[in-house]
Amino acid sequence: MLYLIAQWVEFEGLANLVRYQTFRAGATLMTALLIGLVIGPRFINMLRVRQGKGQPIREDGPKTHLAKRGTPTMGGLMILTSLVIAMLLWMDLSNPFIWACLAVTIGFGLIGFLDDYDKVSKSSHKGVPGRVRLLAEFAVAGVASWMIVSQISTDLYVPFFSGRVIPLGPFYYVFAAFVIVGAGNAVNLTDGLDGLATMPVIIAAGTFAIICYLVGRTDYSAYLGIPYVPGAGELAIFCAAIMGAGLAFLWFNAPPAAVFMGDTGSLALGGALGAIAVAAHHEVVLAIVGGLFVLEAASVIIQVFFFKRTGKRVFRMAPIHHHFEQLGWAESTVVIRFWIVSIILALMGLATLKLR
Repeated sequence: MLYLIAQWVEFEGLANLVRYQTFRAGATLMTALLIGLVIGPRFINMLRVRQGKGQPIREDGPKTHLAKRGTPTMGGLMILTSLVIAMLLWMDLSNPFIWACLAVTIGFGLIGFLDDYDKVSKSSHKGVPGRVRLLAEFAVAGVASWMIVSQISTDLYVPFFSGRVIPLGPFYYVFAAFVIVGAGNAVNLTDGLDGLATMPVIIAAGTFAIICYLVGRTDYSAYLGIPYVPGAGELAIFCAAIMGAGLAFLWFNAPPAAVFMGDTGSLALGGALGAIAVAAHHEVVLAIVGGLFVLEAASVIIQVFFFKRTGKRVFRMAPIHHHFEQLGWAESTVVIRFWIVSIILALMGLATLKLR
């Protein structure tokens, strides 16, 4: 909103900074952070009163998790509130990428909310049936993919190679939807320990803030040999909003968590990262930067596949963070070591920008 006002009014001096993406990215991060910190306590108290018993804890999970009974969930509402307000305040609302990514964020957040509500109201960990949820996710992702792909090419860019592309044609719409849905569910599976998913999402968002800014500049994209996507630079501000809202949530989600983000937050944030990666034409790089999320999702797929066919488990428990808990790692040890892995993967993802 402020950017559009700046376009209509001849701002001078410090007010002219509103025109610069880098300034608005920093301002968006701080705005989302402050809003999240201010509304956090009230949100948590409201959720605690309304939910009573809080998020259902699986009886067959790690025994240490039973102590978390009564912790409210749906903390993703706090993330979405601070993120959306900060975005609407600082972003260029005429940018189509913004509305596509926002549609995924809110749409996936709503799906996650319905799933969380079903779990809390029925005191069950099952939630909305998986097929129904996936169908709704693909519907949202399909609309967002159409909005994004109408602004970009249908080529899949391969990292480590300059100018190498795989022309997907109409199949790119399907591919883009799979990326968005896959990212949303991968982050959702990672959200199993206090702070485990939050910091990797913040790290991935920070990485893509840099990537989006670079692909939105003709000079930098030409120098690095990466695709130039007009308007994608504005998504750096979207990433900053995710970082600010995520940091505010982490303040309350740090062990021992006062609130869980639930599917409301994890699906929304994962879907947002997927949509941003598609818009920036760095879908493959997302698999590197978000390698932790890929590993978590892969561990579940592998576990289910082998158990159905052999009756044996590859991991002691899936997703893989529970496997390490079963090996005797303390929850805080798992979380911090996974954070370290996320930082390493983010640096590897950034390295692909130059290694072409």
